[in-house]
Amino acid sequence: MDILKKLTEEFPSIREDRAKNIIDLIDEGNTIPFIARYRKEMTGSCDDQVLREFSDRLTYLRNLEKRKEDVSKSITDQGKMTDEIAAALSAATTLTEVEDIYRPFKQKKKTRASVAIERGLQPLADLILAQDKNLNVRVEAEKYVDEEKGVPTVDDAIAGAKDIIAEIISDDANIRKKLRNLFTSNGEIVTKLIDKEKEEKSAEKKGCDTYEMYADYSELVAEIKSHRVLAINRGEKEGFLKVKLVFNEEIAKRITCAPYLKDGGESTELVREAGEDAYDRLIYPSVEREVRAALTESASEQAIKMFEVNLRPLLLQPPVKDKITLGLDPAYRTGCKIAVVDGTGKVLDKTVVYPTPGPKQNIDAAKVELKKLIEKYGVEVISIGNGTASKESEIFVADLIKEIKEETSREVAYVVVSEAGASVYSASPLGAEEFPDYDVAERSAVSIARRLQDPLAELIKIDPKSIGVGQYQHDMDKKRLDSVLSGVLEDCVNSVGVDLNTASVSLLKYVAGLNAGIAKNIVSYRETNGKFRSRKEILKVPKLGEKAFTQCAGFLRIPGGDNILDNTAVHPESYAAAEKLLALFGYSDDNVKAGGISDLALKVKEYGEGKAAEAAGMDIPTMKDVVAELVKPGRDIRDALPSPVLRKDIMDIKDLAAGMELTGTVRNVVDFGAFVDIGVHQDGLVHISEITDRYIKHPSDVLKVGQSVTVWVKDVDVKKNRIALTMKKPRAKAN
Repeated sequence: MDILKKLTEEFPSIREDRAKNIIDLIDEGNTIPFIARYRKEMTGSCDDQVLREFSDRLTYLRNLEKRKEDVSKSITDQGKMTDEIAAALSAATTLTEVEDIYRPFKQKKKTRASVAIERGLQPLADLILAQDKNLNVRVEAEKYVDEEKGVPTVDDAIAGAKDIIAEIISDDANIRKKLRNLFTSNGEIVTKLIDKEKEEKSAEKKGCDTYEMYADYSELVAEIKSHRVLAINRGEKEGFLKVKLVFNEEIAKRITCAPYLKDGGESTELVREAGEDAYDRLIYPSVEREVRAALTESASEQAIKMFEVNLRPLLLQPPVKDKITLGLDPAYRTGCKIAVVDGTGKVLDKTVVYPTPGPKQNIDAAKVELKKLIEKYGVEVISIGNGTASKESEIFVADLIKEIKEETSREVAYVVVSEAGASVYSASPLGAEEFPDYDVAERSAVSIARRLQDPLAELIKIDPKSIGVGQYQHDMDKKRLDSVLSGVLEDCVNSVGVDLNTASVSLLKYVAGLNAGIAKNIVSYRETNGKFRSRKEILKVPKLGEKAFTQCAGFLRIPGGDNILDNTAVHPESYAAAEKLLALFGYSDDNVKAGGISDLALKVKEYGEGKAAEAAGMDIPTMKDVVAELVKPGRDIRDALPSPVLRKDIMDIKDLAAGMELTGTVRNVVDFGAFVDIGVHQDGLVHISEITDRYIKHPSDVLKVGQSVTVWVKDVDVKKNRIALTMKKPRAKAN
């Protein structure tokens, strides 16, 4: 296989020369963020997501070629390679097809066929398979009767021969491929509820969705949605569902037998029986596993893709910068843990209050304590975790804010933030290392405050699977999920950039070219020698060499450093070119520092982009990026996104009524819709059919996590705590 040609076919937006460049860059050890940002001319400005897909596919195709070579060598070493097998291997496009071809030549465990072969029945099987009309099978079989070999009767000899024929038919790659395709295109997934009572008890105990809809359920394999595949798999794994793949058995057996049947009378009937046995005993169970595995893999990839799609905007939520924040971790019995942090996330104070129902509840004392903290530190915003007791805490905070406004005219707002993963971080070695003298709940309060101030810097400390924006993430292949999510974390960190003088190890380890060990060395060097004054200084950090420097330097920021370019995404390799560009239009570094070159982009355009790039010694894509950075040094791409909705009052689910218009924030996007926070503690569901009037394949075509949306209440079920929302504006009723 020509891998370059194959990739160019599969990625039509990438020219062949650029595809070769990407392969070369990857093989040279360059990271995806570095290639995406600093080698645009070579890649045609491919973004990081396309590059990761390209890299994944390159790895698969190389593994496929390697497996083909291994299989070819094994078959050749056995002296069984033919032109037909070689052609089939060459044409195979998936690992499954390669394994089908290899199946007859694999060293098998003990099977009925291998036992029959050991008993000397292969010649009899070959005679029957030849289907000579003149063959008297029973007479021929008498020659193989041998009690010492375990063949006491003629019937035993024939049965053994049929076992051999069944395995020959079962090993036929063409039959398997044909059946697999038919099962995939025309088969049905059928489910039955094993124990309804057991399922109901479990649903009540776990608080999970019931499997009632799958009690007596069937759907075409070709049409079943990914989330239903994963739900069925989970129901089967938990012992509530019996799942079967169904296809017309008569047609399947006919397809299985047809290539081996001749007009040979008695022996043909025996071959037919062997073929049907091959289907029932060997082929069907195997094909069922393969088709269901393919379904699961596809569904898992879709779920992982959704996790990726949701995680990216969550990590890139705009930070609430430079605001003194009070983090509130809600609870009942143990009280609400409080942490006040300054604009940089440094903890100023902590305490515990008891405003929620419990043995120590004291709302008045809680108000007094929080008013003191808000006044003492100038708290501007309160960040409330959305876990247990969040509702009561929110009501308390809304009332507190009103009182503060009436008493002091001070404006304080609040935000309910997802605390998913806060407890995971708090109990982790990282949390203990960062706050050794705090208990778990106190660390959680700090995390809740900080994740409002800088979501990326705080969420990066938590295992992405615990952040709460996936579906069935704990059922996914761990290695694959971790690989994809690590890619998202890496892309987000590098697209934003990292302050070299304040970044934690957790953040630094995701910078292109760095790892956890080097990140620790950077922090250690910083603590020993003080702040970095230039990017070049990191070359003094142990184990950080020129190669790592090339990969990471452009993503590290040094505000207030010796060189203004060190606080931009301009790579050190382009500093000289950037200086030439500035000089070309009469500017200097001082102009950049003063922010006085807002017209640079216009001047470059008037001068001619190609001409300016050539004069500065840059390619055009790099020059455009350099200009954008020079115009706004130190810019944060997240600042252009809508800020979190700050609230000062609260609604209850009982306040909602059909037709009510509300503003909400998308919290999670799943295959069947999106969950939207409308400020009533319980997220509402916008079903995919209620997102827009036009056809969409998936909710993610329109919505993303963190997006602010206008919704209307469609239906409210207070007892079940369910809210149905719509994004389609209700039509006014006619008079």
